[in-house]
Amino acid sequence: REAESFKEQGNAYYAKKDYNEAYNYYTKAIDTCPNNASYYGNRAATLMMLGRFREALGDAQQSVRLDDSFVRGHLREGKCHLSLGNAMAASRCFQRVLELDHKNTQAQQELKNASTVLEYEKIAEVDFEKRDFRKVVFCMDRALEFAPACHRFKILKAECLALLGRYPEAQSVASDILRMDSTNADALYVRGLCLYYEDCIEKAVQFFVQALRMAPDHEKACLACRNAKALKAKKEDGNKAFKEGNYKLAYELYTEALGIDPNNIKTNAKLYCNRGTVNSKLRKLEEAIDDCTNAVKLDDTYIKAYLRRAQCYMDTEQYEDAVRDYEKVYQTEKTKEHKQLLKNAQVELKKSKRKDYYKILGVDKNASEDEIKKAYRKRALMHHPDRHSGASAEVQKEEEKKFKEVGEAFTILSDPKKKARYDSGQDLEEDGLNGGDFDANNIFKAFFGGPGGFSFEASGPGNFFFQFG
Repeated sequence: REAESFKEQGNAYYAKKDYNEAYNYYTKAIDTCPNNASYYGNRAATLMMLGRFREALGDAQQSVRLDDSFVRGHLREGKCHLSLGNAMAASRCFQRVLELDHKNTQAQQELKNASTVLEYEKIAEVDFEKRDFRKVVFCMDRALEFAPACHRFKILKAECLALLGRYPEAQSVASDILRMDSTNADALYVRGLCLYYEDCIEKAVQFFVQALRMAPDHEKACLACRNAKALKAKKEDGNKAFKEGNYKLAYELYTEALGIDPNNIKTNAKLYCNRGTVNSKLRKLEEAIDDCTNAVKLDDTYIKAYLRRAQCYMDTEQYEDAVRDYEKVYQTEKTKEHKQLLKNAQVELKKSKRKDYYKILGVDKNASEDEIKKAYRKRALMHHPDRHSGASAEVQKEEEKKFKEVGEAFTILSDPKKKARYDSGQDLEEDGLNGGDFDANNIFKAFFGGPGGFSFEASGPGNFFFQFG
């Protein structure tokens, strides 16, 4: 009678949704009369409402041990198994209910739910092997609707979120499990995996080691720990070789590091950028551009890689590409330095679309005044129309054009002010130098005229020879 009184008080608190008090009274009933199946069944129901499914499972199992015909006990055991992710055991419990009561609609529905969970498990297993991690996350979300307390499903979801680069979500799931069970090796592994993929390799190793302490045979943690240590060592060795100026060795070490784990996107992006820097030092600029491109493919927010690639584009006179990269950088980080780099690239792009007077004269951009004069003398004589008077009309036209360009180039580069404006990328049309406001022949005469100059003299119809003083 005392036990029944405790049970009735427990029922009253359960009805009021005061599950903690209900639990206390059901426990008193069990302590008073430990062989009553319904008391264990009721306490199991209360523990389920409190989300304590493992404890509830023990009570439900005890209830059916005491009374194998206790339908509610079998139902509750099945619900606990299903909530904990053991759909096979849940199915056996619901089938037992249907043996006792073949019209039990709750058991029929729960059996379908268990079958659904089993189906999602199978699909997820196949998709994980295919590396279709988004599909696995979808399957686990659906399975968790029926199995909300299943750590195994949560861990698989978290691992896939980490592999998808959704690290905050993955860490949140793993942390929730660790709050309930700080020794969960799978959750420790996932926490380590997130840190590893975020290039916090040293911290990641600590979590992998902790996971292996809890489960020495944890294959994934063992592999990840080995990869993390190898990656850290190779990267550090590469950095050391680079600092010592041993670029060839640095290149080899970064290349070896890139082969360790293709899934570690963030670290590999840095390795590609580092190798790109090595290639730029070795003046292998196209290879450096390729490496930086691989870096930004892996991490499109990686500013350092954009800056390195932009500089290589500048060095190879691919100014449009350089401007595009500097624009991306400046949009992301609006600093004075980045603004200046963008401005410089835009100036070089503008300059590249004009006539290259240095190229026309065949001199370096740092050519002296004497070198410019010598170059003009050589090119002007080479393209003078009189020299090509016997050529076809097409050739004469082309040589006349080149002769004018040589005169134009000399006019600009021989004048310090105009040369400075040209070098800075300013618009020279303001000086009236639009290609038609000067006479190339006058420049030629001014340069070669006077005593000791030269003249073209006819040696026959349409033929000329040069006579120098």
